[in-house]
Amino acid sequence: MKLNSGHLTFCTNIYAGEDWTAHFDVLKSSFPILKAQLSPDAPMGIGLRLSNLASIELLQENHLEVFKQWLTQEDGYVFTMNGFPYGGFHHTRVKDQVHAPDWTTVERVEYTLRLAEILSKLLPEDMEGGISTSPLSYKPWFNSDEAKRDATTSATVNIIKVAEGLHHIYSQRGKVIHLDIEPEPDGFLESGTEFIDWYENVLLPAGNNENLIKNHVRLCYDVCHFAIGYEPHTAIINELQEKGIKIGKIQISAALKAKLPSSDVERSAVLDQLGRFDEPTYLHQVIARKSDGSLIRYPDLKEALAESENPGVEEWRAHFHVPIFVEDMGLIQSTQSDIMEVLKLQKSNPFTTHLEVETYTWEVLPIALKAPLNNSIIRELAWVKNLL
Repeated sequence: MKLNSGHLTFCTNIYAGEDWTAHFDVLKSSFPILKAQLSPDAPMGIGLRLSNLASIELLQENHLEVFKQWLTQEDGYVFTMNGFPYGGFHHTRVKDQVHAPDWTTVERVEYTLRLAEILSKLLPEDMEGGISTSPLSYKPWFNSDEAKRDATTSATVNIIKVAEGLHHIYSQRGKVIHLDIEPEPDGFLESGTEFIDWYENVLLPAGNNENLIKNHVRLCYDVCHFAIGYEPHTAIINELQEKGIKIGKIQISAALKAKLPSSDVERSAVLDQLGRFDEPTYLHQVIARKSDGSLIRYPDLKEALAESENPGVEEWRAHFHVPIFVEDMGLIQSTQSDIMEVLKLQKSNPFTTHLEVETYTWEVLPIALKAPLNNSIIRELAWVKNLL
């Protein structure tokens, strides 16, 4: 949907089905229902997620042409893609493998350039396109600072290769496509500060062409991920703008949040609620804040629950994308207020044209939060539309 502050859509990583036929089938069954409710009289965008397999299949035979014809028929369009998960993302144990293959590999380069080729053929003439991607690699995979430095260098070289490929598309077809790096807990780039440091001190010096890099490599601002780290949204966004580093996309998402009472009984009740979100599919990193302001990082919810008696901890934030229209869930909450802060900034002074709701956890939510998928998507997008 085109709003005054940008194009609003949802990410199709919510759907199971890793091959193109399965993914297209679910789009054909759901998108007309969503559009009839949300944008009956105007075109509606799609945030397309393709696995590596689906991206290969879509470029075979006449699949892409058929998809383009369907988009025209349904008054839909694709302007942003999610290129973070490479392989299976549902009905399998994903956990840290969401980062694999990482940016040190040729597989990640080839996959991302394939997505760019697809997007260049789908992108409407008057729009820029974006592809969100992983934050280089996953820190726990590397045992030494030297190994991390080497991997960062290798990943940066590969990102520059993709940026050059995106510039070639622009030169040949006039289509602006940017790669949107998405920091998240335990990624090589976890925070706004780490992203900016890498961008200025590693990426730009290695790229030798500042304009090319700044046009084609941007930040994906996943609100959930930044909220988990207790990051100051306004300060980060202002710093990015001052430095001329663009934000390619806002991923509108909410994390779990919980205040941990000092009373053992009350604390136990809160932890019991949090324990219901400990499931085996996705990583649910936790960042705990102590009363002195210091932070403790846990690689997953299970590890945090095992150390839940730490008396100095007063708040947890957990990487579990919960419905954005819910703030209060009884004894625990969401970081919905972080979304409201970021979207208030976007509304007053738009810093991107891409807005994508990304709640992909509907299948693994506790029963009390589950609802029919189409109804949930409609409710989330309507909530954002009303806010903007």
